[in-house]
Amino acid sequence: MATPATSALAQTTCPVAPAAITVSGSITSNTTWTSNNVYLLSGFVYVESGAVLTIQPGTIIKGDKQSKGTLIVKQGGRIEANGTATQPIVFTSNEPAGQRARGDWGGLILCGRAPVNQAGTPTIEGGVQAVYGGTDPNDNSGTLRYVRIEFPGIAFQPNSEINGLTMGGVGAGTTIDYVQVAYCGDDSFEWFGGTVNAKHLVAIAATDDDFDTDFGFQGKIQYGLIIRDPNSADVSGSTAFESDNDAQGSTLNPRTAPVFSNVTAILPNPIGATANFTRAMHLRRNTQISIFNSVLSGWPQGLTLDGTAVQANATAGTLVLKNNVLAGMTTPYSQQSGGTYDVAGFWTSNANTTYASTNDLNLDANYFRFQQDNIPTLTLPANSPLVTGAAFADAKLAGGFFDNVAYRGAFGPAGTANWAAGWTNFNPQITCYNRPGLTLTSKPANDQVQGLSVFPNPTAGAATLSFELRRAGTATVRVIDATGREVAVVKAAAKLTAGAQQIMLPASLQAGLYTATVQTEETTQAVRFVVSQ
Repeated sequence: MATPATSALAQTTCPVAPAAITVSGSITSNTTWTSNNVYLLSGFVYVESGAVLTIQPGTIIKGDKQSKGTLIVKQGGRIEANGTATQPIVFTSNEPAGQRARGDWGGLILCGRAPVNQAGTPTIEGGVQAVYGGTDPNDNSGTLRYVRIEFPGIAFQPNSEINGLTMGGVGAGTTIDYVQVAYCGDDSFEWFGGTVNAKHLVAIAATDDDFDTDFGFQGKIQYGLIIRDPNSADVSGSTAFESDNDAQGSTLNPRTAPVFSNVTAILPNPIGATANFTRAMHLRRNTQISIFNSVLSGWPQGLTLDGTAVQANATAGTLVLKNNVLAGMTTPYSQQSGGTYDVAGFWTSNANTTYASTNDLNLDANYFRFQQDNIPTLTLPANSPLVTGAAFADAKLAGGFFDNVAYRGAFGPAGTANWAAGWTNFNPQITCYNRPGLTLTSKPANDQVQGLSVFPNPTAGAATLSFELRRAGTATVRVIDATGREVAVVKAAAKLTAGAQQIMLPASLQAGLYTATVQTEETTQAVRFVVSQ
């Protein structure tokens, strides 16, 4: 179950921040940012052509809110952000823990010289003075490895936003591997043309889309994890995949034809009453995207083939969806053109699978918590149907980039790597970023609280919180509403014996969505419940 913001649960006492090194304007010569400092982006900061910005592992970079701090790597410039699993590089909000929000700063923008299908060298969106596109498919904008980007995403005007990681005409000489975007005010990842490949991408709690591709993007991506906040979506309709050739749906070349494999995209349910989630895959405007060996769960609609041009691409085999899974979609397949195209037939004839319920996936509960303090267990239970079913025989998967694995989705069964462990942060709202060089925040998984549940759920009044403590200890039980506001402290540092616990929750709660949290000396666990009265 998903957990709303719990700013009251500070991870640690956060010391007063040391003076940050403020960076503004242009970086015109080779520059290194070191992990013994904290850096503050003031306004638009440009890495100019010919300059290389090197960022040491473990470095913290914050974006100034008032000036919309943003880092832009121009054509011919390069960023070398080589973090490690134990020392990731973090771009984050400059606001204090508990007061951070989507759109606190701009984000990270890379502009390269790889081909795009727009005339000349267009200007990247978001009010930024930087162009992209060209004729070099192997152009190199640098390296992003073990990098987190938290609370970015600003809409300067309609259809002109800064995303978490924006890539315009980025070439295949660029390395993108182990990158997380969390709590973005727009898209987590957006590619405008280019040929860059990527592995191990994580998108957590974005407002708009997770993977947005257009203007002729032709790269390859394997291993992506998407977990949405069910109470936050954009008015334009939020998707896991949105893909266009361009805004006009033209036949301009290069065509938008990226290839994705092994993506897990989860929208926890129930969806908030005001959340504008639409479909998991919105494939439109003549895109030729292909998606393989992936699982998507929880959106109102699963696959939308939008328009006759996209449907023709599906028939011709230039748009391919194979060995994928949809689960828990009210409407698994749809079309927007008003025609008679058999979307369901296209889906089922390509070794894709549809399950009526998310429960059919037999996934660990961590997949349905977008916010958690511990390192989530993301490897697959042995009884999950996702353990097998992947295939890599299609010609679009040839060439050696894709790992040939047996499982569908981003992670394999127990015994295979949980590649998101350690370097990611699933609850950056409560993390202290005032100590230079300290960017690892997740604690090892803890077994103290087991079997947390609320019954009945939904409830029309009183309900019982049930869990087991593996060891005797103190526990604080809180109830938090959907906005993250604490509405009740049911127990405060109560001494509890080991074993089964049953605690009555307040019967006076108004109708709505709530979270009960159990905080011990070792861990914090949470469960969502609905009051229907």
